[in-house]
Amino acid sequence: MTVRLRPTLAALPAYVPGKSVPGSIKLASNENSYGPLPHVLERIAAAAENVNRYPDTNSSELMDALAAKFGIGSDRLVVGCGSVSLCQQLVFATADEGDEVVFGWRSFEAYPIISAIAGATAVKVPLDGQTHDLRAMAAAVTDRTRLVFVCNPNNPTGTAVSGAALLRFLDEVPSDVLVVLDEAYHEFVTDPSVVDGTTLLERYPNVIVLRTFSKAYGLAGLRIGYGIAADPAITMAVRQTQVPFAVTQIAQVAALASLEPAAERQLAERVAEVTAERGRVTAELRNAGYQVPDSEANFVWLTNGPAEAGGIDATAFAAGCAERGLIVRAFADSGVRVTISNPAENDKFVSAAHELRA
Repeated sequence: MTVRLRPTLAALPAYVPGKSVPGSIKLASNENSYGPLPHVLERIAAAAENVNRYPDTNSSELMDALAAKFGIGSDRLVVGCGSVSLCQQLVFATADEGDEVVFGWRSFEAYPIISAIAGATAVKVPLDGQTHDLRAMAAAVTDRTRLVFVCNPNNPTGTAVSGAALLRFLDEVPSDVLVVLDEAYHEFVTDPSVVDGTTLLERYPNVIVLRTFSKAYGLAGLRIGYGIAADPAITMAVRQTQVPFAVTQIAQVAALASLEPAAERQLAERVAEVTAERGRVTAELRNAGYQVPDSEANFVWLTNGPAEAGGIDATAFAAGCAERGLIVRAFADSGVRVTISNPAENDKFVSAAHELRA
């Protein structure tokens, strides 16, 4: 006799991380190639001396720093083990078995996984081209819907919805349905029409905005993110579904150091370098004949389709990159996502893309 496990596990989709191949350039996981700032590394080293102690389970100092940064009460904030952990906690807090979680597809791969773990039904709404179809997503909301994810900018396509479209959407969603604005790539947005979700909270108390220190801040390996809501009941519910001591003290210290004024200025400089490289790589790819949507994240997206229309075969393209020492993230049914790295690594990718187009 074997241990009885939940039947849901048999059909649970697996999260597929970006591969790391020794000797190859990894452009598969949207990591920041620059890493943490020097003073942040110093704080990490100092904090490591106390790993025999449990961390502050409430992340009190970091919560206070974030409250000061956004000019809000700390009761409207929650810190988690990366924003993906907060996504899972929010589903656990809102959805029971048979309830629905709505999101665009393709979007962040974790959404259907965490919905299934909670016993909820994942409702996937096809993108309009490469961008969220917010009208269709609003129409997909039923009396069983408990939560809607809007990944903006969207992972893996890099596209973002405009503020006007988002406001129309939020006006249509019932006020008892939680809308999660997953803004993991917010720092890389340059399009002025894309709204900062935190500015919408007072108008829409059923919204929570998620951010992370993994991408722009270069702390992916430490797993730390946060959420901001207008309604403290939402953040309290997230805290209730959190594993005790989920956020390490090292992660808290690193995030706190990353929020210092001097660090924020250095961060802005690094982000500007990434977005400039994003524009350069996008232009190079388009000149080579690839169809590449405008990205507001730290990666670009190449779409499946006929070569004469600028498309690719995702599996073949990824294999061709791997042969040239470049690891990209292929989604066999839809396209390839490529992280924007430093200029030298970006040049190698552009060169490979030209060769694969020849």
